[in-house]
Amino acid sequence: MLFLFSITWGTVSGWWVPACLVLGLLYAWIFYRQPVNLSNKFRYGLFAVRAIAVTVIALLLVSPLVKSVSYNPQKPLVLVLQDNSQSIKMFRTVSEAKVSPTGGDLEGAWVDALAGLKQQLGDTYDVQEFNFDKELNNGLSKSFNGKQTNLSNALHQLNDRFVNQNIGALVIATDGLYNQGSDPQYEAKNFKNSIYTIALGDTVAKRDLLIGNINYNKTAFLGNDFDVEILAEAYQSKGENIRLNITEDGKQVNSQSIPVTSNSFQKQVTVKLNADKKGLRKFNISITPVKNETSTQNNSETIYVDVLDAKQKVLLLYEAPHPDISVIRQAIENNRNYEVKVSLVADIVTVKPADYNLVIFYQLSAVSNGAIQNIIKSKVPLWYLVGAQTDLNNFNSNQKVVRISSGRLEMQEVFAQPTTDFTAFTLSDSSRKKIINFPPLLAPYGSYGSPPAGGVLLKQRIGAVETTYPLLSFGDDAGRRVGVLNGEGLWRWQLAEYQAYGNHHAVEELFSQGVQYLTANANRQRFIVYTAKHVFDEGENVIINAELYNDALELVNTPDVKIELKSEAGKNYSFLFSRNDKSYQLDAGTLPVSEYNYTATTKNGAKQFTATGQLTVKPLNLESRQSAANHQLLNTIAKQSGGKMLQPSQINQLANLIRKNENIKTVVFEDKHYNDIIDVKWVFVVILGLLSLEWFIRKREGEI
Repeated sequence: MLFLFSITWGTVSGWWVPACLVLGLLYAWIFYRQPVNLSNKFRYGLFAVRAIAVTVIALLLVSPLVKSVSYNPQKPLVLVLQDNSQSIKMFRTVSEAKVSPTGGDLEGAWVDALAGLKQQLGDTYDVQEFNFDKELNNGLSKSFNGKQTNLSNALHQLNDRFVNQNIGALVIATDGLYNQGSDPQYEAKNFKNSIYTIALGDTVAKRDLLIGNINYNKTAFLGNDFDVEILAEAYQSKGENIRLNITEDGKQVNSQSIPVTSNSFQKQVTVKLNADKKGLRKFNISITPVKNETSTQNNSETIYVDVLDAKQKVLLLYEAPHPDISVIRQAIENNRNYEVKVSLVADIVTVKPADYNLVIFYQLSAVSNGAIQNIIKSKVPLWYLVGAQTDLNNFNSNQKVVRISSGRLEMQEVFAQPTTDFTAFTLSDSSRKKIINFPPLLAPYGSYGSPPAGGVLLKQRIGAVETTYPLLSFGDDAGRRVGVLNGEGLWRWQLAEYQAYGNHHAVEELFSQGVQYLTANANRQRFIVYTAKHVFDEGENVIINAELYNDALELVNTPDVKIELKSEAGKNYSFLFSRNDKSYQLDAGTLPVSEYNYTATTKNGAKQFTATGQLTVKPLNLESRQSAANHQLLNTIAKQSGGKMLQPSQINQLANLIRKNENIKTVVFEDKHYNDIIDVKWVFVVILGLLSLEWFIRKREGEI
């Protein structure tokens, strides 16, 4: 680092310098014009010392600026990013295991070759190493134990960490497969440097049978048939048969054989099952493994279906026609467990609230407030949809979940931003990704009171700014479940989703899940325990909620709630729920892979309450779902940045490629600082030294 100093005058005129010099000379001349005991030698020397000292002191009074300039050279950064997910180990090629500087045949030897890049480049470059799976981690790794791959997140974190630094090159060693996050091509475009990719894995799919996806309704009617759509896939297995089995409590309920007609085979199979028993039913869907199959972890899945003995009836009330009403009706009725009646507020004189499991109020004004009081006084769950016509004063007084303070009747565009702490129910990852990109809704302009912790499913995002204001929230209001959607324009969501994906799955799932949650306690159970979802992934925290109601059906959480989970192997896990606002919540952490039955107990006064249920923690087999590496993705990322895709055997060429890249070079940063001369400490040292020297000589010569 190099420093340079100079004096600048800023707003002060530079003509003060000769004036200060004249002052110093005049002062020294007056002081030494008639010395008594000094020889001419000391007289002239002390004259110069006094003149300099006085000149510097005068300059301090004028206060010019001292400019310091530092030149800081920064070596080019070379970032090495290595995939540490299980797919690297599962589907490696023979050549990857032989990439070693010593020619050894060691698993992961290419990691050693990658680690040698730092030594090959020497001190001229700053090489920093990272590995990634779901998250970004420091250093290289040979464990290959990551159960999820999120390349875009790793690139995003690197870009944030080294923003405004001299990144010369980025080296990415991966197979191009990812099962979390967005397309990494978009995140890679944020890097303005060359990207070199190391293409791991084999582009030829391995021999494998698997269940690609399962679509089904989470609820069904007692005595009815319901469909389960299963995507069966097979690779490098032409001539084999996919043996598909469905069992319930160990008893086979369906079985069929599907012939595999190609080496890249997919078939959507629709299976009809009968809802002959009420309650939560668990089905295991599996494919019988074939000889030499690469992985059997992806051959089975577990689903839960809640069988109800009657349809849930929903009443949708409105004052004036709006395209959102049709969207809401279609989204709810897509689930055959729900029956929707749409009615004008003026026609509800004969409506009996007890006939319905849920009432939806769509943009009700002050005119309708009197007409709906009979419904509000009942304990029927409510869902408010707020828009431009909503009377906010009555809205605030009729429920306590969300409060909106607005001084003027204005609407603003807000985007939906899913939260991570909502645990009442779970939206699929695909729906969350869709909702983020949906067009904006129109929400009342103003300030919003925050619902209870964990009660907000969607927050408002205004432009690029994420706010704490709720867009869609759920809560409990005096023993009644209440939902609030603060926005209108759902028809835009429906059109946008159909245009982009050809379906309405996200909108339908959002309303189906919301209605299911709001109507879950319609039978007025005093003690209910429910999981955030029935099937948890391995390594995912198991979240369980509980609600306890007193005799007045008011939510209370004074008594302790205990729960015991029992695995298939007979191991017991005991927990005590934590209190969360007026209800209970348990974060049981990560549990071993198994199927669990649970029993929760509590006591309110003299009454004992018990609730039972079951959940599954399934192996996370995302890494085994894709066996063919995606080298096309790696080649695209490298080319669009001016880099190059290499094979593992070519890692030793990286150092030369980086040295020859003229865009990778040391950058010198210039840093300028301005300080008042009075703040420069060494100036005072000079003045003190000059005056001390003068005093010492005069003392010695007897002039003092």
